[in-house]
Amino acid sequence: MKNWDLYFLRIAREVSKQSKCLSRQIGAILVKDKAIISTGYNGPARGVKHCNERNLKFYADVIGVKALPVNNELCEKAGEVCPRRYFNFKSGQGLYLCQAGHAERNALIQAARNGISTKNTTLYCYCSLPCLQCMVEIINSGVSKLVYLKGEDYDRYSRILLEESKLKYTEYEETEL
Repeated sequence: MKNWDLYFLRIAREVSKQSKCLSRQIGAILVKDKAIISTGYNGPARGVKHCNERNLKFYADVIGVKALPVNNELCEKAGEVCPRRYFNFKSGQGLYLCQAGHAERNALIQAARNGISTKNTTLYCYCSLPCLQCMVEIINSGVSKLVYLKGEDYDRYSRILLEESKLKYTEYEETEL
């Protein structure tokens, strides 16, 4: 018997490879009746520059830093490192420097853009439990099942929403892929 969850999670992993994010590559796919209806990966809005196309001075101006760190070993890797990491923000912090949309949201938006209902679908995420904002959108969009990788929750609140909602969910170890 084919394990459809693992099959679609593997496809979500492939979708994640389209992301040019310097921090994390995440992919998501929406499935209805064992057919993919939409995909998404984390990245900037259509037609908007990616963070590696902006210089560090741009980000320093956004956060109000007067001078860039000169002796920082990351200076030489400026176009290869996430600006949030460069300015020493921890995971989940400094998100106002990130213009990327999350993979989960992008999959939902792509379906809407093409006039496809997301009601009673399954969302496969090549990441651990989605963040709070994505979880709200997943629940409100009518997704009935969420499949994702075991790992540290991005935030505790998304776990609370998942448990309070009627959303079914399954977690897999990445080693199972």
